[in-house]
Amino acid sequence: MTDEQYMQQALKEAQKAFDKDEVPVGALIVLNNQVIARAHNQVEMLNDSTAHAEVLALTSAYGFLGSKYLPDATLYVTLEPCLMCSGALFWSKIGRIVYGAPDEKNGYRRSCGHNNPFHPKTELTGGVLEADCARLMKDFFKRKR
Repeated sequence: MTDEQYMQQALKEAQKAFDKDEVPVGALIVLNNQVIARAHNQVEMLNDSTAHAEVLALTSAYGFLGSKYLPDATLYVTLEPCLMCSGALFWSKIGRIVYGAPDEKNGYRRSCGHNNPFHPKTELTGGVLEADCARLMKDFFKRKR
């Protein structure tokens, strides 16, 4: 499958968050062309500010593999990871991160600038289905106002 096809699946997770009145971020982790974890934001439902899609997907992937490192896996996430998620992703040693829309307010680049907060071997790709990912986020916050 392509990055776009996997991002479509992450968007389905984000839609689940949207439908539950959570900030619509979805994530999945792929290893050897198999989805091993999928998650969406659950901050409100769990009353837990750390229950971001990326963190929940990492936890699920660790459990699936019985390992705390993911050097051969790829994370697909609909929004640029925040600084907290970037730290978790650093420690996971994940091989690749693919995100959809940039997050000017809370994305890792706001705090890190052009410095890479991820593991040195992690490859980063942004802008995959960016318009679709951004539209879901804009629709969510438009509905909130």
